[in-house]
Parts: sequence; C-alpha cells; structure tokens
Amino acid sequence: MASEGRREEAAPLVVVVEDSSSKPRQPKNHARDAHILGFAFLFLFSAYGAAQNLQSTVNTEQGLGTTSIGILYLSFTFFSVFASLVVRWLGSKNALVLGTTGYFLFIASNLKPSWYTMVPASLYLGFTASIIWVGQGTYLTSAARSHAKDLRLHEGAVIGSFNGEFWGFFASTQVIGNLISLLLLTNGSDGGSPTGKSLLFTVFLGCILLGALLMCFLSKRDENEDVLPSHTLVGSLVKSVIAPLLETRVLLIIPLIAYSGLQQAFVSAEFTKKIIEPALGVSGVGGAMAVFGATDAIGSLLAGRFTSGLASVTIIVSVGSFLHISILLWLLFGYSLTSGVSSSILPLVMVAIWGVGDGVFNTQLNALLGMLFKRDTEAAFAQLKTWQSAAIAVVFFLSPAIGLQAMVILMIVALCIAMAGFLFLTLRVEKSSAEIH
Repeated sequence: MASEGRREEAAPLVVVVEDSSSKPRQPKNHARDAHILGFAFLFLFSAYGAAQNLQSTVNTEQGLGTTSIGILYLSFTFFSVFASLVVRWLGSKNALVLGTTGYFLFIASNLKPSWYTMVPASLYLGFTASIIWVGQGTYLTSAARSHAKDLRLHEGAVIGSFNGEFWGFFASTQVIGNLISLLLLTNGSDGGSPTGKSLLFTVFLGCILLGALLMCFLSKRDENEDVLPSHTLVGSLVKSVIAPLLETRVLLIIPLIAYSGLQQAFVSAEFTKKIIEPALGVSGVGGAMAVFGATDAIGSLLAGRFTSGLASVTIIVSVGSFLHISILLWLLFGYSLTSGVSSSILPLVMVAIWGVGDGVFNTQLNALLGMLFKRDTEAAFAQLKTWQSAAIAVVFFLSPAIGLQAMVILMIVALCIAMAGFLFLTLRVEKSSAEIH
C-alpha cells in the first residue's frame, strides 16, 4: 500500500515536469517561424517585386514584359481555384518551398528574355504563386493560433500581430527592391545597359535562393488537425472550391477581397503612369514606389498592432477605406497637374496615404479570414488569392483601354460595394456571436 501511494504521488510529478519543460520552448518556435517567414518573403519579393516593376521598361519588344505579367495573373487566377487542394496535399511548408521555384525561373528567364522563355515561366509562376500565397496564409494563421493557445493569449490579437509583422516585412520589399534597381541600373530611362540588367537579375536570383533557403528552416505544421479528411478528388474539389461560394460569409467578403486586388494594381498600373510619371518623370517612379512601400510597412505594423478581434478589424478597415476614398475623390474632383514644388510633393503625399491604406487591407483581410474560417483555412485563402489576382488582371487589361477618370470611378464604386458587404458581414457575425452567448 505504501508503494502504491508513492506511485500515485510520482505520476503527477512526471506530468508537471513535462509541462514546465515544453511550454517555454514551444511558443518561441511559433514566433520564430513567423519571423523566418517574414524574412523569406522579404528576400523573395524584394527581387520579384522590382523585377515586375521593370517589365515595361526592360522587356519592351512587342510588349513582351507587360504581356508576360498579364499571362502570369491569368494563370494565377486559374490555379488559385485549386491551390487549396495542392496545399492540403503537400502541407503548407512544402507548398512554400515549392512556390519559390516559380519565382526563380521567372527571374532567370529575364536573363534571356524571349517569348519562348518568359511565357512558360509566367505560366508556371502563376501556379507556384497560387500555392505559395495560400500556403503563407495557412501557415501564418496556424502559427498564430498555436502561439495564442500555448501562451493563453487572445487569438484574434495574436493573428493580427503576426499578420502586421509579416505585411510590414512584405511592404518593405518595395523599398529594398527599388533601391537595388536604382543602384545597379545605370540608365533609368531605357532600363539600363545589358551588363547592368544581367547583374541586376543575377543579384535577384541570389535573393530568391536566400528566401528559398530560409523557407527550409520553417517548422512543419498540422493545419488540418480539426478538419475532416477528404477521401476523393471530387469531394475535395467541392469542399475547397464550390462549397465556400455557397456560404454567405464568403460571398459578403468577396467584394472587399476584389477591391484589395484592384487597389494594388491601380497604384502600379495607373497611378505610376498617369500621376507620378507626368509629375516626376520616369526616374521618379522608383522613389515614389519606395515611399509607397515605406508607408505601407508602417500601416501594416500599426494595423496589426491594434487588431484584437472583429470590432477592431471593422474600425481599422473603415479607416483604410476612408483614406482611399479621400484620394480617389481628390483625383476625381480636385487634382490637376501643376508646376512648381507642389507638383512634386502632392503625388508623393497621395501615394504615401495610399500605401497606409494598402497596409490596412493586407493585414486585416488576412486576419479576418484567419478568425472567421478556422476549420478550412486553405480554402479561405484560396478564395482570397483567386479574387485578388482576377481583380489585378482586370486592371492591367483595362488600363490601356480606359482613361484615369473612368478607372477612378470604377474604384469608387468597387470600394462602396466592398464596404457595404463587409459591414453587413460584421453585423451578421456579431449577431450570431451574441445569440450563442
């Protein structure tokens, strides 16, 4: 009996020792993974983002550069429909690592640009971009949830904080990539000498490799521990692609997702060409985009810091929408190209404000999907990238055909519809939560 009493006392001691040794270590890994993911994307998109910005100037023969980007986003849209299945099958870490290969091939094709290298690389990049972005959203959300669970923190606050940090890193790529281009290209008006271009894209390849290497150090995760397994391809396709479109929450958030894509493409396809270039010249585009990246990073970090739940997301998105609608109305009714110092300052002020709004939409959309779709995260982020990339493609194809005023009106209408759907969604979710409690 005495030995049985000692055994009963020893058992709890083993449990206590296991908890005390594991708990301090596990949360560190989640935060570490978030840091690694941010740095990996920093290297990856400092290279790719700058390369995309240069396509209209370095690959001008028969519109090779811009056509390749259009093909890329059409491919991105198509493959985003099925990306959640691929990520579910590979796992988010493996999807992230595989996703880097498309960016490597696209940058490499710029060393020997032709229709036979750029078009296949763009098609393949559309596929890998879809899985890397769905993988990113799934992985980061999983890390945030685990971190919150282990430290007993508010899940929404941790998701917002992790997304704020990530999108702060991502927005910084606009600054770093444009500075690298500025340093290595000797002549901004014609895209630089052949030697300068080769050196630039070689440096970009090195950045891609560093990003891919960092991805390999991420911890593997089981994002689907609470999700029922899919046993057939048809069942998986219905669950990941069709079923979300039958859910009211998804339908209400799609307009906001689409607007986030429209506004990203608007600043790079319309604003730079029709506002910044006439005011600052071609050489001023890189500097203006660096300003955009800096304020985007600040907006991302601040928005992530103040995110704590659905109510805070509603307020922050409303602030971002107010900033964007102010710029759009300014362009529609109050802005005109003038001479003097104001002609140089005003475009920079507008692009800086737009960058803060972009940071808000990036962080809050990703945080919102992580909060609302806990049981099928891959499918939610697949919807995000599908509608975003489709909207981006629309702007790139519409831009040559319509004027700035028509595009601004389109943006205003899209933003109003997006905010109406978003506010109705938040009211529904809050009402459902109140009824449950």
